[in-house]
This record gives sequence, C-alpha cells and structure tokens, in this order.
Amino acid sequence: QVQLVESGGGLVQPGGSLRLSCAASGSIFSVDAMAWYRQAPGKQRELVARIRSGASTNYADSVKGRFTISRDNTKNTVYLQMNSVKPEDTAVSYCNAGVRTLTNPYMSNDYWGQGTQVTVSS
Repeated sequence: QVQLVESGGGLVQPGGSLRLSCAASGSIFSVDAMAWYRQAPGKQRELVARIRSGASTNYADSVKGRFTISRDNTKNTVYLQMNSVKPEDTAVSYCNAGVRTLTNPYMSNDYWGQGTQVTVSS
C-alpha cells in the first residue's frame, strides 16, 4: 500500500507565505507526476500545480507567479511554496501522486492525501 501524508497547512495572513509538504511512503517502485489540488467550500476540487518526474511544471493561472511546486525524488516528497497568499486561496489542499508499486511497477495508480486546511485571513 501507498500513503501520502501532507503537512504545513494552517492560518496565514494575506500577503504571507506558507509551505506545504507531502511525503509518499509504502510499497513504492517509482513516483510519476505529483500535484497539489485544492477545494474551497462549495466549489469543485481544482488543480493548483503539477510537477512531472522530469521536473516540468504547470500551474493554475490563479497562482502563477505566487506559488512554486518542487519535489525531492530521494524522499518521494512534493512541496508547494505559497507566497503572497490571498483570502481566495483558502481551501483544503490535497496532494496527489501517480505511483508505481513494487507489486505492479508497470502501472501507475493515483493516490491522494487526506488534505490539509489552508486559511488566509487577517
């Protein structure tokens, strides 16, 4: 089995910064793309940023220039550095990863973290 555990959420003032982390563990052969999604109250879950195994990235227009996604492949960990946060960034943030397991390295399956709350408020 594979687990994704997020950390780093919390309360931050507008204009401030926050760093989210997500570590994948378990029966891992390799990790493909890793991503951060978020879901605000009453809204659908949306992609915030994605980073592929080759380190190419893409971002939602709403966070470009403010957020940076990165990964440490030696730790199977993805990070999201959130700068210049706004009240509209308030949401539950979820980590997502495509993982090939030791028992089936030929297929990549999607795994999700449990979510971490990010609240931007003064």
